Amino acid sequence: MPFRDIYIFEHLDTGQLKRLKEISHVKEYKKGDTIFFEGDQPEKLIILTDGILKVYKTDPRGNEIILSYFYPTALIAELANLEHIAYPASAVFETDGKAISIDYKIFEKEFLKNPDISFSIIKSLTKKLRTLDNVISQNLTMDSTSRVAKFIYESEHLFAQLKQNKIAAILNITPETMSRVMKKLKGEGVIDYAGKKLTVMDREGLKDCFE
Repeated sequence: MPFRDIYIFEHLDTGQLKRLKEISHVKEYKKGDTIFFEGDQPEKLIILTDGILKVYKTDPRGNEIILSYFYPTALIAELANLEHIAYPASAVFETDGKAISIDYKIFEKEFLKNPDISFSIIKSLTKKLRTLDNVISQNLTMDSTSRVAKFIYESEHLFAQLKQNKIAAILNITPETMSRVMKKLKGEGVIDYAGKKLTVMDREGLKDCFE
């Protein structure tokens, strides 16, 4: 992906884009590859350009607590860069993927003063806050049917890339509950699915399930 096609760099001129490329590295990853672990020091600004990335924490018993899934194009853990703190969570690829790593010390010195870039990073952080607020609201107020319906409505494409038990973990429900809800929605004619292939048959009906 050309740097100019990445939303936070679309206002840069040719010279700036050339310099950005000089301090960046594009790397391909395989499913299961880790970009960083909780506690690592952030030396790079990371931009996900391909694939699905899982960000999670590990509790004292060694269990994974999934915080979020990211898909292109997204800044990853940029708050750790801005605050100069260790990564508060780990990030691993759920699929094959690709990411750009930018030398953050140089980026901070030469690019972060650009108001367009700063504003784009602020928007990225704001989006993450909205996502967190949505997760909290979802866990407090929505039943399992509403959670599944909302996820399908907003992220239908992920059903072709993630196993249902992964999606159940995102929604904080059991795989068994996930299976029951999917059968219920199919029985109501809202969706149709076979294996990983899911089709929304009644988008407005699906929306009514969570509104």
